[in-house]
Amino acid sequence: MPVDLVLRSTRTVTPEGERPATVVVSDGRIAAVLAHSAEVPDPAAVVDLGDDALLPGLVDTHVHVNEPGRTAWEGFATATRAAAAGGVTTLVDMPLNSVPPTIDVPALTAKRAAARGQVHVDVGFWGGAVPGNAVEFGPLHRDGVFGFKCFLLHSGVDEFPPLTPGELDTAARELARLGALLVVHAEDPDAIASAPRRAGPVYADFLRSRPGAAENTAVAGLVELARRTGARVHVLHLSSAGALPRLASARADGVRITAETCPHYLTLAAEEVPDGATAFKCCPPIRHRDNQDALWRGLAAGTIDCVVSDHSPCTPELKCQDSGDFAAAWGGVASVQLGLPAVWTEAARRGHGLGDVVRWMSAAPARLAGLHRKGAIAPGRDADLVALAPDEEFTVDPAALHHRNPVTPYAGRTLRGVVRSTWLRGQLVHDRGTFSQPVGQLIERGAA
Repeated sequence: MPVDLVLRSTRTVTPEGERPATVVVSDGRIAAVLAHSAEVPDPAAVVDLGDDALLPGLVDTHVHVNEPGRTAWEGFATATRAAAAGGVTTLVDMPLNSVPPTIDVPALTAKRAAARGQVHVDVGFWGGAVPGNAVEFGPLHRDGVFGFKCFLLHSGVDEFPPLTPGELDTAARELARLGALLVVHAEDPDAIASAPRRAGPVYADFLRSRPGAAENTAVAGLVELARRTGARVHVLHLSSAGALPRLASARADGVRITAETCPHYLTLAAEEVPDGATAFKCCPPIRHRDNQDALWRGLAAGTIDCVVSDHSPCTPELKCQDSGDFAAAWGGVASVQLGLPAVWTEAARRGHGLGDVVRWMSAAPARLAGLHRKGAIAPGRDADLVALAPDEEFTVDPAALHHRNPVTPYAGRTLRGVVRSTWLRGQLVHDRGTFSQPVGQLIERGAA
């Protein structure tokens, strides 16, 4: 067996738990997971990580790259470099904010052409569900998208309109027929329309404009949609813990509905958002600490399946940092590079281990997307691996981040866990802030 690489760590996180181990890589795959002291076929290939932890590469199924069309906001080269620096080895790109949006095969072809040769990690694509494009679901599904995203209210960009209740039902039935996944931005438009809206820099005003009731109502409707149509439905970026009892009850009944949350909902709280600090604006919004505590309980209980970034950057101008107007600012948190240390910092404080973080940020999103070769350190899996110094701290400097525009709500925050190195299929793609040439692949559903 030709050996490409051998990684040895006293803290290797495998599906069976965290333990000392030696991981042997051959032809881009994990060939064996051996005892820490095991003899290996090629001792010259050994990289001894000491007490740095060895994790499977993270799988981030919620990233807005925005290229082509809005590359000034973010592009494939910058987004995937930031991903590699943050221990993310696979991402799935959302269908909106690029122009054209990924709502038909020609748009998917354009998106792949823009990405080809630029990506430092593996990249797949979601398709979009918008009014009138149900006829495109079959061709997009056959061309390898990982599922279909829709909105129930205005998406923020006019070229990706929301579905009406009737259109949502039609989409769910067609996707159930195809066996495809429907992923939904779950905020009820009527609840948002009736909420108070006031422009300006006061975060509490913005928070009142996106109430938790809007999410709770939308999730209740999606539970009934999944129950009625048999579709597999996934709730994106859940921020309201009030939706958790309905989700838990539905899953106990066998309804095929899953949910994700994001690092910013688990680590940032409304009480600490300064007025005018529009870097914190996202939709749905960052809520209060008691709500955050309940999200952590839902994650620990398995009601929330996974944690993904919802990396949604824009230019500094669109964040309206000069005026601090939350109503006018673009809503999105740029965090693909910081998700692992942000979540690990808070998870460790709450008594969770690295195995929990790997389950939420690698294994579960890989399972959601059907990425059967990703998400675990186990024989036969892709050798997507991350060396993490779990006890080392750093202070976030926006200028040191690799995504296109240096705007982040984590600026000045001290986080625990430094990503040392990242391997993609056994190739070192990131090492202490330096990067190889792009070797990521464009992946399709069912092929990775």
